[in-house]
Amino acid sequence: MSIENSALHADVLVIGFGKGGKAVAGKMGHLGKKVILVEQSNRMYGGTCPNVGCVPTKALVHHANKRRPEDSLQDWYERSVGEVQALTSLFRAGNFEGLNGMETVQVVTGHAKFEDPHTVSVGEGADRLTITADKILINTGSEPVVPDIPGLKDSQYVVTSTELIETSTLPPRLVIIGGGYLGLEFASIYRRFGSEVTVLETAPEILQREDDDVASAVNTILTEEGINIVTSARVLEVNDSPSDATVVYEEAGTKRTVTVDGVLVATGRRPVTAELNLQAAGVRVTDRGAVEVDERLQSSQPHIFALGDVNGGPQFTYISLDDSRIVLDQLIGEGGRSTADRVAVPHTLFITPPLATVGITETEARAQGHRVRVTSQPVAEIIAMPRAYVVEETRGMMKFVIDADTDKILGAALLSTDSQELINTVSLAMRHGITASELRDTIYTHPSSTEAFNDVLGAVVREDAKP
Repeated sequence: MSIENSALHADVLVIGFGKGGKAVAGKMGHLGKKVILVEQSNRMYGGTCPNVGCVPTKALVHHANKRRPEDSLQDWYERSVGEVQALTSLFRAGNFEGLNGMETVQVVTGHAKFEDPHTVSVGEGADRLTITADKILINTGSEPVVPDIPGLKDSQYVVTSTELIETSTLPPRLVIIGGGYLGLEFASIYRRFGSEVTVLETAPEILQREDDDVASAVNTILTEEGINIVTSARVLEVNDSPSDATVVYEEAGTKRTVTVDGVLVATGRRPVTAELNLQAAGVRVTDRGAVEVDERLQSSQPHIFALGDVNGGPQFTYISLDDSRIVLDQLIGEGGRSTADRVAVPHTLFITPPLATVGITETEARAQGHRVRVTSQPVAEIIAMPRAYVVEETRGMMKFVIDADTDKILGAALLSTDSQELINTVSLAMRHGITASELRDTIYTHPSSTEAFNDVLGAVVREDAKP
């Protein structure tokens, strides 16, 4: 840490270099405010997404899909990891220079700890820096959770998602503990790189929030690619040998084992707050350790805000970016924007092809009292979507849940090529009250994936009778 003064003052102090924090820092810096951003690791400039999250994992999806049958598994994987790490290094440097290069913004590398509501210390001993600030943003993100399973934490074969994507040796046999979004994405990536992959999920089915037909379609795609998905599986212990690890689990009352070269823990993430000394600042946290915030992301101290994963909200980069808009509205706007403004927020599971969803499911719609019309088609049968054949990816399905009385779209599940882009169009339509018929009858370019809406939204598979 290279610092000329042992004490600094800022208009805005940002703790953590995540998406939301850096967006606020950049904007306030452009306005001439004195901004200090503290990041504990020089490998995390820019936050989780460009370093260990969205960018490297989606880049690995891309590289895995490019592998040809004749390519050496290990060589292709090692080359892919190298190229991805070069990409993340480029982004990391760009993020650092983008902020630290501004005249009124300073990036400090070190661990931040609150001393009082307006004071943070960074470093220890002779390197200790004291920073005071009028406004403080906590943007420290989240970290993987490793469950308390005998032998798991001590196993030399256990890795988190962060560690796995930086490892240049492809695990020939990989077990993934957890069948949520993270677990299934990594299962798809590493199976396509050539690993034998087993997913152990405690729930009776994967993707339990989705309707059965959607979850079943995803399960079919993954299992047909050779991924072994074991549901209702409770991991009991992990035992190391000199050459591999044996994972012992219980399935439907029967004890089973799987021997692997790598164990990926994908059982969720928790907010990074334990070492911030938040009690000294009078900042309350939830039972899960998240900074407790209101709809405007203010903590129990009105001048301290929390953005991104650390506030316990949805763990998505684009939510962190929207958090920055809310906080900026408090700092330099009218103060009316809040998390209550968020509607029709989409999500994407980046398997191949990706599953993108928004809104509520058919099951949820009926539970909420809607009279429902459902339109659905397999991608291979959507005549108006030649792009699926052009890119040779005709697997999957598209499903819309529509209010039969108003023609408003209640939700959608798109399991198809380009769905991560298509879902944004659907979300925009839902936010602005565009009806299913209007979305169906819109003119789209050709050949494009959006053309699928012309067919799918007219393919009614069931509609509730009028009362």
